[in-house]
Amino acid sequence: MSSTNSEPPTPNCRLRAAIRDIPDFPKPGIGFKDITPVLGNGPLFHEAVRQMAEVCKKEHIAKIAAVEARGFIFGAAMASLLEIGFVPIRKKGKLPFRTRGTQYSLEYGFAEIESHEDAFLPNERVCIVDDVLATGGTASAAVRLVLESGADVVLLQCFIELSALNGRAALAPLPVSSLLQF
Repeated sequence: MSSTNSEPPTPNCRLRAAIRDIPDFPKPGIGFKDITPVLGNGPLFHEAVRQMAEVCKKEHIAKIAAVEARGFIFGAAMASLLEIGFVPIRKKGKLPFRTRGTQYSLEYGFAEIESHEDAFLPNERVCIVDDVLATGGTASAAVRLVLESGADVVLLQCFIELSALNGRAALAPLPVSSLLQF
C-alpha cells in the first residue's frame, strides 16, 4: 500500500493556487498575476491580510501608507486589523487637502503621487503597502514621499513580488517583505 501525504495545503499554497495567470494583459508579452480570486474568497483574503499584519506588528508600525488602488485593499484591511492609522497615497490631484508630492518615471513618461501634508508625524514608524512589487518605481516614490514628511519608513510590504523584475534592489537598503514571490 503506498502512502500519500494527507496534510492539508499550507495557507500560502492555497493563496498561490488562487492567483490566475492572464497572458498578454495589459499588452502582448505581459503575464498578469490576477489577485481577484484571493480578494473574492473571504478566508483567503483574511489569511493574506493576517499574515501581512503580523509582520507590521513585529515592527511596531504606527501607520500604514498604501499606494492606490489595489494597495488600498491590503493596506486598509491591515490597518483596521492592527487598529492603527491608514494613509492613502494617490495620483496627483485626487486628494482634497494640501498635499506633498513626488514624481517618478514610467515606461513612457512620468507620474506623480501625493499624500496629505499632515498625514505623517515626525519620526512616525510607517509601513508602505502595495499589492505587487515589480520594478520598484512606484514603491521608491512612495518611500521618498513618506521620508520627505519626516516620518520613518520601516518596511515595504507587498502581497506579490515579481522577483525577476528586481524591484527589491531599487528599494535597498529598506527591508522588503512579500507574502508570495513569483
